[in-house]
Amino acid sequence: MTKSLTKLWLGGLKRLVAAQTKPLRTTTKRTDRPTKAVAKPSAKLRRATREKAAPATRESRVRPRAAAWAAGSWVRSFHSAPPAPGRLVNQLSYALYTPAASIGNDMPLVVMLHGCQQDADRFAEGTRMNLLADRYGFAVVYPEQSKHAHAHRCWHWYDATDHAGGSEARAVASLVEALVERYGFDGERVYLAGISAGAGLAMLLAVQYPEQFAAVALHSGPAFGEAHSGITAMDVMRRGVRQSPVALIDQAVDIDDYPGMPAVILTGDVDRVVSPANSEQLTEQFLRLNGFVDAKGAKRNGEAREERKAGVITRDYLRGGRRVVRLCRVQGLGHAWAGGDEAVPFHSAKGPDASALIWEFLHYQRRPAEEVATRHAKKTAASAA
Repeated sequence: MTKSLTKLWLGGLKRLVAAQTKPLRTTTKRTDRPTKAVAKPSAKLRRATREKAAPATRESRVRPRAAAWAAGSWVRSFHSAPPAPGRLVNQLSYALYTPAASIGNDMPLVVMLHGCQQDADRFAEGTRMNLLADRYGFAVVYPEQSKHAHAHRCWHWYDATDHAGGSEARAVASLVEALVERYGFDGERVYLAGISAGAGLAMLLAVQYPEQFAAVALHSGPAFGEAHSGITAMDVMRRGVRQSPVALIDQAVDIDDYPGMPAVILTGDVDRVVSPANSEQLTEQFLRLNGFVDAKGAKRNGEAREERKAGVITRDYLRGGRRVVRLCRVQGLGHAWAGGDEAVPFHSAKGPDASALIWEFLHYQRRPAEEVATRHAKKTAASAA
């Protein structure tokens, strides 16, 4: 009985394979039939045919959405970050994109921090930031969280201790310093951008390492300072902070010594993962960091302008005619990168092109080298003491 069943199973398998391969054989046979002579195609047509049939680049064979890589260089590597408690080796994976037309040094560098359930490849594809890098001549680095550190690749933005978010922030800061030294990127024009948990880590970096970054962009990010565990992080994401956002910033930094940090903040008004209330609170925190308000949140200086256009509410805070803090709320947008490739999770075609909007804000900002050197000297002296 067993033998009979085996024969039946094998026979069915053979018929299935034959059915699948028969059309292929028939097509091959038809293709080989002689055809009537035709006129020789023109040189232009032959060249177009060769280009169409040419093998894809290495990147496009590996990644089907090759447009995200644009025309430049996409390099995957690891950075040996400073030691962290509990880790014998602290390596940070990253991808670096440099535009094809890059000549010489002094290019700006944009640091892109992905959110949970993302990686460097998907974040580059969804945001299309590499296409802008080709157009405007800047490099992009995508630090990548390890699955060993978090199963869903979330950054520990809420935990500033040395064995969690503090270590991750230090690793990113170390990576940026190494890349600037190795490739000669412009140290005065290094910018931070992130979404969700990546925005949370970007905020932590802005607070702890302001001398390394000229400006920051936070998309769908949580307010800073109140969350210190996974449970409290979820509470902040859903409702915003319960304490005064300004008071939380004052607890984290010495405002009199802080060098300021221009910021652009984006959110969707139907975000069900990180409540839009967080964006309003982040705006208050950056107004404090940039000296627009006092410790009580009362206006100190500067001016505010609001514009409603094409489903986007934009509020700019200016000093001396210069835009320092910008808040953008996109109508109908959920927890996703605005104006991105919606074929990639956590990106939406709704709203303005967030990548273009972010770069348009960032590229006006600069951190003077003298300011960086002075602050670095102060930190070195403080740590030595």
